[in-house]
Amino acid sequence: MKITSVEYNKAAPRWEDGPGDGLPEIAVIGRSNVGKSSLINLLLGRKLAYVAKTPGKTQLIHFFSINQSFYLVDLPGYGFAKVGKETRNAWGPMVDAYITKRKTLRGVILLIDLRRSDSPLDFQMNEWLNHHEITTLYVATKGDKISKGKRKAYADAIKSAYGMSDLSITSSLKKEGKTEIWEKIEAFLLKK
Repeated sequence: MKITSVEYNKAAPRWEDGPGDGLPEIAVIGRSNVGKSSLINLLLGRKLAYVAKTPGKTQLIHFFSINQSFYLVDLPGYGFAKVGKETRNAWGPMVDAYITKRKTLRGVILLIDLRRSDSPLDFQMNEWLNHHEITTLYVATKGDKISKGKRKAYADAIKSAYGMSDLSITSSLKKEGKTEIWEKIEAFLLKK
């Protein structure tokens, strides 16, 4: 996909506060600190999503307009986050409502840390997405933390654990996986 324009559109506390122009949306979700904002910045080719070392910095639904034709959406992470319990508890219903009620959502990119094939929270999210029949692209982040010779074994462990046939491996640090992810996003967008 050729990116001709990228704009930060808005941050919304509720799914119904998102853009009302009817453009399709691709959402990015994963555990706190899995690298959602880093992956978005890799895909966009610039630093628009805030990256923090402390988990839980994304607390709203962030919309990025791509080529004025669709939105890439950064959702709050699930799991451990250094925020108050009340804030953390509000994220679940916010994300649930966004994914199940947002008519313009075309698919979700579920990020999984390549080093962690056994995360109960990732299993739960995967089951929830499957239950709601959400088109899902599986992406393993932090590929740079595993040597290239061992990546296949880690990827195979994740695919086996989650019962998936396709997993893209990325590294924001080494700028790997960008082209493959864009090709799959384009396929999502062409489905409807």
